[in-house]
Parts: sequence; structure tokens; C-alpha cells
Amino acid sequence: MAIPEFLREIRASAGQQLLFLPGVTAIVFDDEGRVLLGRRSDTGNWAVIGGIPEPGEQPAECAVREVYEETAVRCEAERIVLVETREPIRYPNGDVCQFMDITLRCRALTTECYVNDDESLEVGWFEPDALPPLEEFGTHRIKLAAGEGPTTWFQGMPQG
Repeated sequence: MAIPEFLREIRASAGQQLLFLPGVTAIVFDDEGRVLLGRRSDTGNWAVIGGIPEPGEQPAECAVREVYEETAVRCEAERIVLVETREPIRYPNGDVCQFMDITLRCRALTTECYVNDDESLEVGWFEPDALPPLEEFGTHRIKLAAGEGPTTWFQGMPQG
């Protein structure tokens, strides 16, 4: 995956030590209830769409930008689905990051999709009951985003 320029600059002075970073995940549904996924170029696995906000960028703006950059789909953010700090990740180059993920439910404004950058091998719309193999990260977020109502899920908080 592409490393944002601002993060390259931080890494130049911070080295490979743990960086705590924001992450945004967009769960995009079309009017037929299908969900938008991309098959990642770094792992070859199907996944939900997401990325790192640029400095000063709002989470909803990041979600809309990432969806367009990766899939050419225009969307709008509807609500926050989840806020969760993930476990630290060590990348093959030795860098360590820990992400606070903000997942947003988004509504597609356009549905024509295609690979729009080098981060994906394929992109497509899928029925929620006919998803390709996904990691728990994606399936959990899709399930929460498909629920009705304004409920936001917080890791570690009682749900009632």
C-alpha cells in the first residue's frame, strides 16, 4: 500500500518505532444493499475500503476520498459505525503502527466501479450474504454497518 508523504517524513525522524495513527474504513452500500469491496494488491485478499487521513482531513472526507481513489465510486458518509483501537502491526519493512479505526457507513452516489489506483487488483459489488472470503475485520464492520439505526459500536463498552 502507498505510504502517504507526511508519514514518510515522520518515519525519517521517528525510525521504525510504534506510531499511533488514525485509520478510516468505509463500508459502502448501494441502493440494492450490495457492499463495495476491493481485492488488495499487497495481499491479494478481498477487503473493505480504507486508508489514513491526511493531516487536517476529517474522517468522512477521508472515507469519500479513499473510496473514489480506489474504486472510482462516488459516495457520501452517513454515520459512524465503529471506533476501535487495533492491535499494533509490524510491516515487512519493520515499521510498526497501531491504528485507531473509525468505520463509517457510506451510501454510494454512483455504482460504476473499477480499479482506480495501484492499491487494488479488482473491485466489485457484493451481496452481504455472498461475500468473498474476508478477514474478521471486514465482516464485523459490514455486519455493524448493515444494522438499522444510529447506534455506534465502541470496543470494550457495554452494548445495550
